[in-house]
Amino acid sequence: MEKYLKQLISIKFEDKKLISRGFLIGYSSEWILLKSNPVDYVIDGYVILRNKNIKTISRYEAEIFTEKVIKLKGFEIEDRDIIPLINLTSILNFLNDKYEVFQIATKREKAVYLGKLIEISEEELKIDFLETRGAFGGEMSFNPNKIRVIEFDTDYINSLKLVINDNKE
Repeated sequence: MEKYLKQLISIKFEDKKLISRGFLIGYSSEWILLKSNPVDYVIDGYVILRNKNIKTISRYEAEIFTEKVIKLKGFEIEDRDIIPLINLTSILNFLNDKYEVFQIATKREKAVYLGKLIEISEEELKIDFLETRGAFGGEMSFNPNKIRVIEFDTDYINSLKLVINDNKE
């Protein structure tokens, strides 16, 4: 993993069709932090992936070329991009304090859940669910062990946060 730090990589999973792509910022025994490259030469937020079921990590000609273009546009990884990847509790507490809203996903690829942290324990994660129109819709619970992906600081999330702040005024 060390050899890929600050480089653009693609990650494929054994049990998912989705491929995650981004600049490797950090990793631990359980989690991987990427600055997300969802399409073409676009950087959009961060994604934290549970290491579980990784099939391959690749860095081929396509990743090298895309990285070159993105860096020519002025992108660079900064120290502020690094977050603690100790465990799910530390990750979500950090995100809640610094970014307020984050998105989580389980193995099911069809649904993602945005919200802010209410509480987390070994048995249960509770968030205040953020609806697509920028209003908090109440409590949702998850099994913390089922969380596979966490996203934050994306254009979509930040856009909804603008609506939240506008509604407060």
